[in-house]
Amino acid sequence: MQGQQQQAYDRGITIFSPDGRLYQVEYAREAVKRGTASVGVRTTEGVVLAADKRSRSELMEPSSVEKLHKVDDHLGIASAGHVADARKLIDFARQQAQVERLRYGEAIGVETLTKRVTDHIQQYTQVGGARPFGVALIVAGVEDGEPRLFETDPSGTPYEWMALSVGEDRSEIRDYLEERFTEELTLEEGIDLAFGALDAMNDDDEGLSPEGVGLATVPTEDPTYTDHDAETIEGYLSEFDYLAAEESDEDEPEE
Repeated sequence: MQGQQQQAYDRGITIFSPDGRLYQVEYAREAVKRGTASVGVRTTEGVVLAADKRSRSELMEPSSVEKLHKVDDHLGIASAGHVADARKLIDFARQQAQVERLRYGEAIGVETLTKRVTDHIQQYTQVGGARPFGVALIVAGVEDGEPRLFETDPSGTPYEWMALSVGEDRSEIRDYLEERFTEELTLEEGIDLAFGALDAMNDDDEGLSPEGVGLATVPTEDPTYTDHDAETIEGYLSEFDYLAAEESDEDEPEE
């Protein structure tokens, strides 16, 4: 009977269960947990976004794995969950940023943009015939000289963080960040912390590859979103000792 009752309530997004739950929103959160991890870190010198971009096949072009997105000059977003849902929300966020510039002649605030996105997400928890967005976003940028870092949830709730992760291994990465985060971090130390969190969850213990991770930063001194290329990422991974060792050719048989 209990299973039948749950089935009756989880078919409609607009119906609360007797214990006050929206099952479709909870299922959307489960979809987020299946996505590869993204990490955000707020430092004294800016914000850092890092993402696990490992592809499912060696035949896949690494550039086609979309995890980090520029929304405005001073603002970027990392995602975890359904990629198609993320693209729709990123497009919405970009539109809001441009509307703000056209209407008021100034850049949109990080908190303002986050709340507009979460208001849009929340509408899909009240409309019949629709479903929630199966994606969580990390919104990072600089507002009035201050770094800001927010999370959006499939329920439409915004949260502000000093450091966070979304996607798989969220709880473990959060524990890692809580143990090592300090409010005095520099931007480079924030990059070290973000890559360290991704490396700690790496199952093969072989380190990180430049093609398998993404990195974006927005420094407070020059609040410009920068999506770093593989060469720059390799330099950071090597500096912080997270770089995967290259396979040696010494043991290969001679022809």
